[in-house]
Parts: sequence; structure tokens; C-alpha cells
Amino acid sequence: MKLQKILLSVVAGASVVGLGLAGCTPQQNNLQAQVEPSPSNIATETQAQAPATQPQERPGDVPYVPTPQEVVDAMLNVAKVNKNDTLYDLGSGDGRIVITAAQKFGTRGTGIDIDPERIQEANANAQKAGVSDRVKFVQQDLFKTDFSDATVVTLYLLPDINLKLRPILLRQLKPGTRIVSHAFDMGDWKPEKTLQVDGRTVYYWVVPKEVPANLRQ
Repeated sequence: MKLQKILLSVVAGASVVGLGLAGCTPQQNNLQAQVEPSPSNIATETQAQAPATQPQERPGDVPYVPTPQEVVDAMLNVAKVNKNDTLYDLGSGDGRIVITAAQKFGTRGTGIDIDPERIQEANANAQKAGVSDRVKFVQQDLFKTDFSDATVVTLYLLPDINLKLRPILLRQLKPGTRIVSHAFDMGDWKPEKTLQVDGRTVYYWVVPKEVPANLRQ
């Protein structure tokens, strides 16, 4: 009799334990599903949190000084920018040249700047202006940029940077491409037009069919 009671107690205990485990398993699975996100959710969250810009790879070539709006307008007018153009602004700052071209003429444009803060500011300005579908801003070293599809290039850099950039411009750009610089010329490459706008100078060139040897260096 004692042996039978012992066996009955063991069987009953095993049944209770089995019921307890069976009851806990779904709860544990549900809790685990709530606490541990799926790989797809992790990927989505990572993409959402990813920064729009990257750390700045090197110091900028020029200090940031915005071009006054009246000079921006004069630069675009002298180049006769239109909706069929592809505009690149090298050292685009807050994006005002590219944004103005898109607003006034429907031009598609790209701004290049090495400073991530300027890229973020330019993108915010483009959204406010409602032209994000026509412009983009790329955080990049302008000396490593491919702008060969440009029909207009705008600059507000420094004399030595213009001279360093000159052979790259003449190598990449197609004949007939217009180049406009605020404040600084390009050495012995004489501009086709020079404007004075509220005490500031604007230089205008057109890429020739045959580039003289002295301009390629």
C-alpha cells in the first residue's frame, strides 16, 4: 500500500509540473517576441537612425561666407540659366544658388560641399523652398567630384582654389558649358564677361572647343 501511495504521488507531481510547463511556454514565447525584435525590424530602425551625412574627411578649402542674394541672381542671369540646364555649385554652403535656380528657372541642380553641417542646412532650405525634387546636396570633396554632366558651374571659392580647380573643370566639362565665379577669377584664363554687383565682382566663362595648353595645367 505504501508503495502504491508513493507511485501515485510521483505521477501526480509529474502531471502538475507538466501542466505548469505547458502553461508557461506560450507566455514565454509571447514575451520573447515582444522583447526581441525581428531582424527586419532591427534593419528598419538602423536605417531610420542612420545619419544623412558622414564625418568631414578633411578641413574645407574656404571659409563659409554666403553669397548675397543679389549676386546669386546676377550669376544665374549672366549664365542664362534655364529649365534645361544641369547646375553644379562647388562649395554650395547653404544651397542658395542651386535653390534659387530651381525656384526661378526650374533648373535641376547639385550642390557639393565637404562640410556636413552645410549639407544638412542646404537640405533643410530646399525642403522649405519646396524644390527637393529638383535639387540635391552631396557631401564630397570638390576635387574628387564628377560634374561632367553640368551645363553650368558656379563657384565662390578662393583664387588659389580656382586655379587648382581650373584644369579639372576644363578636362571634365563639355565645350559650351558656362562657368560663373563670385569674387575671384582664374588667372590667365580671361573671362568673357565681368560684372559689378553692389561692389562685388562676378566673372563669366564658356568652356572652349579647344583648350589652350597653358590652361590645362
